[in-house]
Amino acid sequence: MILFPAIDLKEGVCVRLKQGDMERATVFNRDPAAQAHAFESQGFKYLHIVDLDGAFAGKPMNADAVDRILETVSVPVQLGGGIRNMTTVERWLEKGVNRVIIGTAAVRDPEFVRIAAREFPGRVAVGLDARDGKVAVEGWAEVSKLTAAGMATRLEDAGVAAIIYTDIDRDGLLKGLNLDATIALANACSIPIIASGGLASLADIRALLEPRSAKLGGAIAGRALYDGGLDPAAALALIAAHGRA
Repeated sequence: MILFPAIDLKEGVCVRLKQGDMERATVFNRDPAAQAHAFESQGFKYLHIVDLDGAFAGKPMNADAVDRILETVSVPVQLGGGIRNMTTVERWLEKGVNRVIIGTAAVRDPEFVRIAAREFPGRVAVGLDARDGKVAVEGWAEVSKLTAAGMATRLEDAGVAAIIYTDIDRDGLLKGLNLDATIALANACSIPIIASGGLASLADIRALLEPRSAKLGGAIAGRALYDGGLDPAAALALIAAHGRA
């Protein structure tokens, strides 16, 4: 199981939002590359980066910050936000991003996801961000009629490497992961599911290591790492002790 520390970028700095609201952003580090280096030094093996401005604009908006991160760390990076066409997919993968995350475009243009996944096997993931079970798009500003389970079913044969499933109502609030919904999604499809939204403490890590969570491919930690509610060393040691590192 991979524990991904999150770096969310807004106007070139590292922030955390509450429930995806851009007006409720807390700046945690004005140097995203330094934050990435800190996470790597703490022992994390993979980074999760989101270009928040890009998610709203529909195109990369924090490219300079991402470039600096890629120059600073050696661990693999997955990146989402504003990735809506093959040109953007190719550009990021050429720059050194290990895996791109397609969100809004996966709902608007499923064929684009299929083409990208075929062209770059293992390097394309999909972000399903849900509010009350319905998939949100355009930086979470709009809620579609699609359910997360329905969308996952559509992607079953698309060849995507993973689905990042975020419960928007919990994101940034430290309420704990919505494991019931996340596990239900994992049981409904064969694509590895990464849990996101609300991870708060070691209790969430323990829950992720329970047998019922065995199909999950990992989880994303954000505010808990920045606020100090989750100790990186303790979390990574617990995962390793269960043979899931």
